[in-house]
Amino acid sequence: MRPDTPASPAENVDHTAEAARLERTAGLYPEDAEALLLRAAAHLELSGDRPAATTLYDRLLSTTADLDNPPLIRALKASNLWEYGHEAEARAIIEGIRLAAPRDPAPWLIAAESLESHDELESAEQTLTEAARLLLPEGTEPPAPTHPLLYGRHRVRRMLGLPHDDWDTLADTLHSAPVPLDELHDPKRVWSLGSDNPAELAAEISRLQAELGAYREALSRPFPVAVLHWPATELSELVSAYPALSSEYPSRDEHLSTIESSLRELSSSGTANLGIVTGTVPSYEAFAASEGSSPDDVTLLPQYATTLAARGRAEVWPPERGAECWCGSAEGYGACHGA
Repeated sequence: MRPDTPASPAENVDHTAEAARLERTAGLYPEDAEALLLRAAAHLELSGDRPAATTLYDRLLSTTADLDNPPLIRALKASNLWEYGHEAEARAIIEGIRLAAPRDPAPWLIAAESLESHDELESAEQTLTEAARLLLPEGTEPPAPTHPLLYGRHRVRRMLGLPHDDWDTLADTLHSAPVPLDELHDPKRVWSLGSDNPAELAAEISRLQAELGAYREALSRPFPVAVLHWPATELSELVSAYPALSSEYPSRDEHLSTIESSLRELSSSGTANLGIVTGTVPSYEAFAASEGSSPDDVTLLPQYATTLAARGRAEVWPPERGAECWCGSAEGYGACHGA
């Protein structure tokens, strides 16, 4: 199976086989081994083979290569360990993450959700509050990756019966789903699932189905629809080495303009999960060789983009408000291609 081939729907996935496929792919693409092995570990957890997942986490943490996000791997390992009886080790890892104070919200969130799932609500709330203090300086707009921290904190505080504070109000403001956070996180909704009243059960099931529908829609595309971007030096090298591609890329400016217009057209047609992947000539040549084709074959370009996206190389489009433009100009997106 090609590495850019999406998995089949979750209920039909052979998680053990998918984990093995991802491990093989990691061997072919060592520069993406971290992302691929993390996905493999997730499939092993879903298959029920949690010790094997821990082995993969340990394999990553013991590597001599530079890791993109060691705290995330440790948080995932802790969460997994706790699920099969290694509570003390999991707690120690979570405490280490809190002391290390990573600047990425994901390890904080995973650690807090692990505490929450084992009824450690006070510790979960403290962990999420520490993360908010660290990652959300007063007076700044929360970047998108921090939103789940605020939502999780809102949920835990709702379960603890704590009054709203400024961060809870901010979470309410950021949340855009049809069901408000206060209703979504209402403990009574959980209790109603144990009701003997058929009408209450039916109403709650309808609400849950509506919420799940939104999640399914977001998860229905495992990889973003990605458009290929060549930085200036790479594009110059590409068309110099493979003149047949000059018809596809007549100029750098036209290349950049085509990327932005294509993404806007896809967005206006309702396509979600859009992204941009950045190509390099060596990796493109390696991809062409793996396909048994020549790099000057124009039809390879979209396949190459899809493969990069499947390997976790896509950057979300459009960039967040205030972020630099995707083209590498160092200008804000709003003042550059987002204008």
